[in-house]
Amino acid sequence: MANSRLKEFFQLGEVGNYFIRVFQKPDPNRPTNFNLRMMHGINKISILMFLAAIIIWVAKRML
Repeated sequence: MANSRLKEFFQLGEVGNYFIRVFQKPDPNRPTNFNLRMMHGINKISILMFLAAIIIWVAKRML
């Protein structure tokens, strides 16, 4: 019972799966267009900037 609760807690869900999927190589079997590639590129930049800001904020709080 406790094991399943722990597994459920660490499930990524749709948002977590997107974070993993956006950094993978694109699937050659899926159709793509310029707008979709640009959207994913902007999302990658946003995710990386957010993570950098969180790391900087935590580092400032610790010092």
